[in-house]
Amino acid sequence: MIDPAFAEMFPLSPDTTAYRRLEAADGLVGQDTFRGRPVVVVEPRALTVLAEEAFHDIAHLLRPAHLAQVRAIFDDPEASANDRFVALELLKNANISAGGILPMCQDTGTAIIMGKKGQQVFSGETDALALTEGVARAYANNNLRYSQMAPLTMFEEVNTGNNLPAQIDLYATPGSAYKFLFMAKGGGSANKVYLYQQTKALLNPASLVRFADEQIRTLGTAACPPYHLAVVIGGTSAETCLKAVKLASAHYLDGLPTQGSKAGHAFRDLEMEATILELTRRLGLGAQFGGKYFCHDVRVIRLPRHGASCPVGIGVSCSADRQAVGKITAEGVFLEALETNPAAYLPDVRTDRLSSDVVEIDLSRPMDEIRATLSKYPVRTRVSLNGPMIVARDIAHAKLKERLDRGEGLPDYFKNMAVYYAGPAKTPANYASGSFGPTTAGRMDAYVDLFQSHGGSMVMIAKGNRSTAVTEACHKHGGFYLGSIGGAAAQLALTSIRKVEVLEYPELGMEAIWRIEVKDFPAFIIVDDKGNDFFKQL
Repeated sequence: MIDPAFAEMFPLSPDTTAYRRLEAADGLVGQDTFRGRPVVVVEPRALTVLAEEAFHDIAHLLRPAHLAQVRAIFDDPEASANDRFVALELLKNANISAGGILPMCQDTGTAIIMGKKGQQVFSGETDALALTEGVARAYANNNLRYSQMAPLTMFEEVNTGNNLPAQIDLYATPGSAYKFLFMAKGGGSANKVYLYQQTKALLNPASLVRFADEQIRTLGTAACPPYHLAVVIGGTSAETCLKAVKLASAHYLDGLPTQGSKAGHAFRDLEMEATILELTRRLGLGAQFGGKYFCHDVRVIRLPRHGASCPVGIGVSCSADRQAVGKITAEGVFLEALETNPAAYLPDVRTDRLSSDVVEIDLSRPMDEIRATLSKYPVRTRVSLNGPMIVARDIAHAKLKERLDRGEGLPDYFKNMAVYYAGPAKTPANYASGSFGPTTAGRMDAYVDLFQSHGGSMVMIAKGNRSTAVTEACHKHGGFYLGSIGGAAAQLALTSIRKVEVLEYPELGMEAIWRIEVKDFPAFIIVDDKGNDFFKQL
């Protein structure tokens, strides 16, 4: 029974996680007494071992429940052919990344750690420093990408070269256990977290469902669905609301009560979860290219609020569903046991039955011929790309615009080849490429009309929906946008990317302009030269 005088805002049911013991940390945890009470004594090295192992695992492995949801798409007769095609690619990707060499996504994310330290746990050092060392080791010793930028001035910044700093939030709690949540959050899904300041007028079924319908549509597909969607209503502050969104999207709050009380604790609304899940399945967006599976599941959390404020948060965890819990107790150091054999979830299917006819596109042909071929087919057509592509994303686009501003024009390679918006992870030894999936297309929207007017960006490959300005530019200049499969970076690296070399701006690291050779690289026509946009049609 919750004491009405005081209640934990997020009361969770007992932990039922399946853990594995980290033998590398044996001997680093002991016991002592303080004022007659038992104390768990943790060597700082134990925190480092746990963090390093956690970020290795979540870069390469997924939870069994997540993989079962991906597989369930095949068992649903209402799933579209494109739903099944994307799901198969995601399962293949999981099988490859489980080898521990290629991470499941090229954007290996910001390292986020939440720790709850029991009052009867003693470490005696700066815990955040020990955890940070584990993060740095994981990113240095694996083929993970460094994505963190340090500001030198308000407008100048540089890559930190080690993916630090990590976001580390530590709390003091009762008990004799040190409990953790480890997350790797890529830019795509992090950019799909929204805060809306609403009022009491939202708090009725019709208004809430209408609001959810309107806002969920704006999420689009840039963050690699199918999503784990979180909707949080209320919060003692805006930051509490958004923190709950992040935790709910990671299923960390699944053990909340399912009814509220006067104590003011959080609870899950299971009925609203089912309502919003059904809403997402009627949108038509599907698992990136049309269908039913825009979301695997939905979590709806209700929080207490100030009477004059009603914050609402919406966010997602993407197909790279990267999180794991861990704990340190008197018995040792433990990490959530993720699935090491995702092949068990692969269905026995023929890929040629997953979608309509596949059109082969020879990227070594002149750009006019490539565009003429694409122009023959409607949006939503599945294509297979073969040949050379240019790779350029945010900073490279800014550099090319500077050339235009100086009156120098675009380089010939940008006019003669398709451009792939991406940034690679580190290349393992004896591999042609590191994980190399598409980045969010929308970040480059502002450049498209300008570049196409100068003969560049005529065929673009990336992930997610784009603005009307891109559709209009493609119609005006005869360009195309092709959607690649988000969340399958390891699969693309292993099976489709044959050669990678820096073409220009090597000092930019993963943001350099690259030239790559691809074979059987899968994509769909999203925007064509006639002003059609697949997502707008939906």
